Parts: sequence; C-alpha cells; structure tokens
Amino acid sequence: MNATDLRPHLLALARYPLLPETQALAGTIALAPRRKGAWRAPVAGLDADEFDALLIDYFPAAASLRPLLHEWREEAAATPRPPADEFDDLVALLLAHQTTTARDSRWLAHAVATASMADNHLWQDLGLPSRVELSALMQTRFTALKMKNVGDMKWKKFFYRQLCEAAEVLICKSPSCAACTDYGICFGPEA
Repeated sequence: MNATDLRPHLLALARYPLLPETQALAGTIALAPRRKGAWRAPVAGLDADEFDALLIDYFPAAASLRPLLHEWREEAAATPRPPADEFDDLVALLLAHQTTTARDSRWLAHAVATASMADNHLWQDLGLPSRVELSALMQTRFTALKMKNVGDMKWKKFFYRQLCEAAEVLICKSPSCAACTDYGICFGPEA
C-alpha cells in the first residue's frame, strides 16, 4: 500500500475521521514514506508503545496496518538524525502551548513536528485538505500559539520565528515584518 492510498484507508478506519486531529495524524502517518531519513517515521519521537496507543485511540480498526507502520517506525529509528536538527525544540514549543495535557496532545505535537521536517507547506505535509484544517487544529489544540500568530504567518515560518526569538536570534531584515522585503513570502497565500 502506498502513501496515497493509506490516508483514506486510515480515515475509513478512524474513530472520528472528521476531526482535524484525526486528519493530521492520518496524513502524517500516511506520508511517512515521502519524508527523508529519520523523519520517515509515521510519527517521529514516539516509541512503539506510544505509537500503538495512538493507533488504538484514533484508528481502532487499523490492526492489520500495525505491522507495516511499525516497520516504517523501526526503519526510521535506525536512521541517525541530523546533528543540528530542531525537532526537539519544535516539540517543546508545541507542548509549551498545548491547550490540554491529554496524552494525544503529545502525539499531535510530535506529528506536527514530524510534518514540519518535510518540504511543503505544513498543511500539505500533514496531509490536510487545506490550511483551514491546520488553523482549526492549531486553534483547538495549541490555542496560545495560534493566538501569537496574529499576522497569519505560514506555520513553518512562524514556528521557526518563535524558536529564533526564544534563542534571541534576529531573523527579520527590518524592525517590522510589514516593512520586510520577504513579507509576501512569509504571509502570502498558500496555493
């Protein structure tokens, strides 16, 4: 089964297929083969027990897929991570802004961070139909972080801006984003 087929299959086996959380987890899991290196894990940073708990909670009818998904997880875990990646910092940022301390908030933080390691817009790398579902997920599960994104900056850029600000690294070319020559790139429409 390829990644294109797996997302709708997972959603068909999901407990609540219409929730943005379910859609994001299904997309992150399904798109694992398209990511590179250690990020080819269905959800990076989760051990086998946590990943099983995620599957049982969100995709209870997907028992037949567990061997394949665990194979992907193990293959990715055997791949060394880049020496200076920001995955753990991104997970920490998301968890610091989680709306609830439910265990699936940790899974979602890891899924969003995993998808952030891919090459497209975050909503695409989460396998979501549009940015609208990503905004709904951020509003529901990471409300404080969503509220900080007052200019509706593209999410990956926003996350990295937050990480740079926390590390006191200036990333804007001007004191105001509105005057920055990259404004259209950071805040432009995602097509």
